[in-house]
Amino acid sequence: MTRLIKLLLAAGLLLTVGGLALVWWPVPLSEPKLLVRVPQGASLKVAAQSLNTGGVQVSPWIISGVGRVAGLSTSIKAGSYEFDQGISLWTLLRKLSSGDTSQGEVLFVEGISFAEMRSRLNATPDIVHTTQGLSNQAIMAKLGAPMHTPEGRFFPDTYRFDKRSDDIEVLQRAMRAMDKQLDGVWQGRAANLPLKSPYELLILASIVEKETGAAADRAQIAGVFINRLRKGMRLQTDPTVIYGMGNRYDGNLRKADLQRDSSHNTYTRTGLPATPICMPGQASLQAAAHPAITDALYFVARGDGSSQFSATLDDHNRAVNQYQRGQP
Repeated sequence: MTRLIKLLLAAGLLLTVGGLALVWWPVPLSEPKLLVRVPQGASLKVAAQSLNTGGVQVSPWIISGVGRVAGLSTSIKAGSYEFDQGISLWTLLRKLSSGDTSQGEVLFVEGISFAEMRSRLNATPDIVHTTQGLSNQAIMAKLGAPMHTPEGRFFPDTYRFDKRSDDIEVLQRAMRAMDKQLDGVWQGRAANLPLKSPYELLILASIVEKETGAAADRAQIAGVFINRLRKGMRLQTDPTVIYGMGNRYDGNLRKADLQRDSSHNTYTRTGLPATPICMPGQASLQAAAHPAITDALYFVARGDGSSQFSATLDDHNRAVNQYQRGQP
């Protein structure tokens, strides 16, 4: 009996030591640095299978068994996780429990077009590129807005994402962010603006974004365009023409370009262009919703980033001569 007890104790000790070794010794990985994505809503069992499939060379039942013993069955968090060679099973499971995910980021800045936005997204590493090669319309269909054009529909910001996320997830977040910002700005807009919808406000904000050189002028520029809309005057703003030219624009805007009609030529057409011309930021949205109260109908760049505003064409022509042509 004494011998049997000693054997059982020895076996128990070996199992304990083996279990501790299993938990604390380095787990074999298929690569020196491993990136594994645990899907949303994954149970401990599913997470263990994802780890094993992704290159953690430990049986899924061992991973889930240790996780259950450690009390982590209900605390596994979705996301992308990076593991270095030498990590223990315990540390690995603690990362999943604490949500210590590995993230990338992409920055969309104010004033860029959707084409530029796509280029930035396509150049972003650590993301699954599902939209490359798709048309703009196909992308909008994937986003659940097949009848909408993408220009201006995404909010400029820094977007962090779990590595190996789909790029469409980032676009969804950016579109929802713009919808939320635009709805709030539209609800709080100034009274009696000559704008019929949040989309028209978005179009105006995109023009303000491209026309603004100095932040202090933003509301004043919006005020000029609002005044022109009220009077039925053409907006006559170069950025809309440039946008409408697309790849034909070579850096020089000629008289013939201003005379060539298009859905975005505000020299040939009255009112707002057909779509936004860029991604406006919060400040431009606010300026379009709360333009400065002014009698100005014209403005011209001074050359230092700021603008000179004028209420009459004569004053505007003098400002053009002074600031654009160098005449006194």
